[in-house]
Amino acid sequence: VELVESGGGLVQAGGSLRVSCAASGRTFSSYVMGWFRQAPGKEREFVAAMYWSAYSTYYADAVKGRFTISRDNAKNTGYLQMNSLKPEDTAVYYCAASLRIKLLRDYRESDFGSWGQGTQVTVSP
Repeated sequence: VELVESGGGLVQAGGSLRVSCAASGRTFSSYVMGWFRQAPGKEREFVAAMYWSAYSTYYADAVKGRFTISRDNAKNTGYLQMNSLKPEDTAVYYCAASLRIKLLRDYRESDFGSWGQGTQVTVSP
C-alpha cells in the first residue's frame, strides 16, 4: 500500500491540527495503521496505532489525551487529530501500515512495512 500524508503546518502552542494519510494500491482496511514522528536530532518515535476499526487504539504517553487516531476505510484515509499542541510536538509526522497482527502496545517501527513521506508539524511557543 502507498501512503501520502498531508495537513501539516505551523500552529501556535495550545492549538489544533489534523494530519491525514491517504492510502492507495491495496485495501487499506486490511492494515493496522500507525503514526510516528521524528523531531530534529532525535530518533523516530511511536505516536499512535489502531486496528481496522476504531474499537481499539493505543497511544504513546506523551500524546495520550491530546491526540486521536482514526480512519475512514471507505475513503482509504487515516487521520491524526492533534489538540493542545506543545512546542515539543514539533516533528515530521509519518503514517505507516502493517499487516502483522499483535497487540497494539507491542508494535514497533520494524513491524510497519509501508510508510508515507512525512508531513512537517511545527508548534510555536
